[in-house]
Amino acid sequence: MINQGLERAVRLGVRSLLLHKLRSALTTLGVLFGVSSVIAMLAIGEGASEEAQEQIRRLGSQNVILRSVKTTEDNSSAATASRVLSYGLTKEDYNRIIETFPGVKGAVPIRELPEEVRRGQIVVSPRVLCTTPDYLEVTGRELSRGRFLTEVDEASVANVCVLGHEVARQLFPLTNPINEQVRVGSDYFRIVGTLLPRVRLGDDAAKAGTKVTSEVFIPRSTGTSWWGEMLAKRSTGSFVEMTEIDYHEIIVDVEDQENVLFVANACREMLSQNHKVRDYEIVVPLELMLRREETKRIFNIVLGSIAGISLLVGGIGIMNVMLATVTERTREIGIRRALGAKRRHIVTQFLVETVVLSVGGGLLGIGLGLIIPTAIEYFAEMRTIVTPQAPILAFMISAGIGVIFGLYPAWRAANMDPVEALRHE
Repeated sequence: MINQGLERAVRLGVRSLLLHKLRSALTTLGVLFGVSSVIAMLAIGEGASEEAQEQIRRLGSQNVILRSVKTTEDNSSAATASRVLSYGLTKEDYNRIIETFPGVKGAVPIRELPEEVRRGQIVVSPRVLCTTPDYLEVTGRELSRGRFLTEVDEASVANVCVLGHEVARQLFPLTNPINEQVRVGSDYFRIVGTLLPRVRLGDDAAKAGTKVTSEVFIPRSTGTSWWGEMLAKRSTGSFVEMTEIDYHEIIVDVEDQENVLFVANACREMLSQNHKVRDYEIVVPLELMLRREETKRIFNIVLGSIAGISLLVGGIGIMNVMLATVTERTREIGIRRALGAKRRHIVTQFLVETVVLSVGGGLLGIGLGLIIPTAIEYFAEMRTIVTPQAPILAFMISAGIGVIFGLYPAWRAANMDPVEALRHE
């Protein structure tokens, strides 16, 4: 019986709305655009957050990255007669980390050489990095061709190198670079492998979080043998400065992600005690991920609130139209009350109409909201992600708006004096 009554009320409500098709359509537009904007904005926020999280994950959520930083004090001391600049991470720092820190699976030291790389007349200026064979395992980098450095290369002080994606593309645009030779500084190195592109953070050749693949890797022992402990940065054939630095970077691999923050804090404490000046920085991808999660939450709240305002405007539009409808149908309400209709029947009738308007606009808004992110990805090349929760949330809000903003017009209609309503012209 209840179902039959509700079905009859829905039929009557739809029939009443169809009597004013244009007005009903315009009323649903507010809800339609509100729902679609909620879904689209949440998709944009989710896509931007996921892309940033992916960049950070590529650095390794179980890594702690230590970097040498040239301080202002170092720059002023370089202007003295000695012209020798000494700063940054030391071998002692590296040994303390791998020998005394619990939860550390391994660490990769990296030393950067200020050298150009040549192939014939082609000259590039990548980051020439002296490192160990376990670099790939710790950083998660992937090979494109060939192999990476090995323990045999390290032990034999071999003149071999691995090219980053961008260097390989610039030096060998049309040919396979494996087993070819390039000149690093004044020495020739045989290419044994190339790497796929990656994402880095920090003061690299590009801005933080962008793709940086302009790298050449050589064995650490080879770098020490050919370039020594002191690095000389030249300009037009003359010495600009001599730099004494053990490592430009140390990447610490932590066994368990739960211990990453503990190891990071231990590194901070150790470096602060053993360095007179702050000539280092520590990047913790996991901390960046946690900050991104908080930023994502705030970002989604802001975007959802902005989109919710348009839904609120749509709800006000529904209320306005329903109040006008109540005034227009005052005599009809009086006749129904005179024939025995109770107040709850009048309330149900007008609530059904508002819910039909809001639910109809919500369903159309979901369709438009799913199309907009696809269009944004195609035309703006911006990543968007529509989660299942977004359409459900937007639809529930639109249905709730229909009930909330329809209550007052329905209550006003139900509480009319039947006699006064019948007298209305």
